[in-house]
Amino acid sequence: MKLTVVGCSGSFPSAESACSSYLVEADGFRLLLDMGNGALGELQRHCGLYDLDAIFLSHLHADHCIDMLGYFVARYYRYDGGRCDPIPVYGPEGTEHRLTTAYADTPTASSMSEVFDFHTVKPGTFEIGPFIVHTDLVAHPVEAYGIRVEHGGKVLTYSGDTGVSDALDELARDADLFLCEAAFTDGKEDIPDLHLNGREAGETATRARARRLVLTHIP
Repeated sequence: MKLTVVGCSGSFPSAESACSSYLVEADGFRLLLDMGNGALGELQRHCGLYDLDAIFLSHLHADHCIDMLGYFVARYYRYDGGRCDPIPVYGPEGTEHRLTTAYADTPTASSMSEVFDFHTVKPGTFEIGPFIVHTDLVAHPVEAYGIRVEHGGKVLTYSGDTGVSDALDELARDADLFLCEAAFTDGKEDIPDLHLNGREAGETATRARARRLVLTHIP
């Protein structure tokens, strides 16, 4: 597996980074984890606009999904060969409705499904291309998922947005790389079931025996 950090800023883009978006590649297959503010432009530095094979949205806060609106325009109107075939999009309950509502000029309530093949995520195990994927609910004010991606004997875990969570500990168990949010500052913010701070991310990685920890979603 190859991981490319497309964007890692939390809540809003910084001058140096787009919001959350991570490109995972194996066997020629490209899976994008989240597409937050600013990610669509930065993504094109790493792969062609129409070269993605699937998208996973951890939750429906704007800093993790809002650039899906621009990507809809690209696939619906701007593809040289005509409208793109639908790309699988995995997200929480209500993903299609949320994105359609955010994009007010959508011609009909179902038009996004012409270029996005929506799949509702639930806790469990399934396949996306060559990857075996495990998902579970994590601790956040809205329905939010962490994801464990396995391929070729290697494991990548992405926390999404979460507070301290037993489910996240299990998703990160023995991961080769644990991509974990750390939006809060230890001792400054103390809001349960919202975000982790760096210390909590480190403690989670230690409990899970993750081999490598990469902190992300940094304000």
